[in-house]
Amino acid sequence: MDYSILLEAPLFRNISLEEIREAMSAVPHRIKRYNTGTMIAQSGDKVNSMMIVIKGAIKGEMVDNAGRVIKIENIPAPGALASAFIFGSKNMFPVNVVALSETELLVIEKIDFLKLLKNNEKILINFLDMISDRSQFLSRKIKFLNFKTIKEKLAQYILQLAGDNETETKLNMTQNDLADFFGVARPSIGRALGELESEGLIYTKGRHIRILDKKRLSDLTRE
Repeated sequence: MDYSILLEAPLFRNISLEEIREAMSAVPHRIKRYNTGTMIAQSGDKVNSMMIVIKGAIKGEMVDNAGRVIKIENIPAPGALASAFIFGSKNMFPVNVVALSETELLVIEKIDFLKLLKNNEKILINFLDMISDRSQFLSRKIKFLNFKTIKEKLAQYILQLAGDNETETKLNMTQNDLADFFGVARPSIGRALGELESEGLIYTKGRHIRILDKKRLSDLTRE
């Protein structure tokens, strides 16, 4: 395979191509290919390997009790799949995983991945950073899903984008993507943004958002 794509992968951050080749040559690995729309894994399946998207993109989604499909995230190449669930007593996929396009995964079995981590401290540190980032992402996602109203979800999302000391930010998703992210209908996002603006909490222009009343916006996330 062409290992140069791994230069952009979080697992190999700040590692040279020569070092990547050397590290990968020491452990067995293979490539698995999936057609668009193929179910790669189902929620509850065992996670037995490290999987890195080297071509295409996949999405993680879950189905709630009402039968609604909630998109958790898209992972394009060269992102890793279920990196936080390889180890642990309940190492299972938390969501369904579907190929968004023609997709190729680099697969390293768990025992071989453990050897890779032992052999290279840089890769080990990158992996620890990755699972920490995943834990933080999932924590934020759970918080979004627990908010009762779309306004509360949007308020939390906007505040996180802006950061502690900023009042200007830009949405990094379209309204369609936000609707999938929050598990709601697309028109609901537009209405909620309109309500936040009419109440004087924010000002919007396209994807750009100016926070006009940070305290009241924050109050929505505490109710």
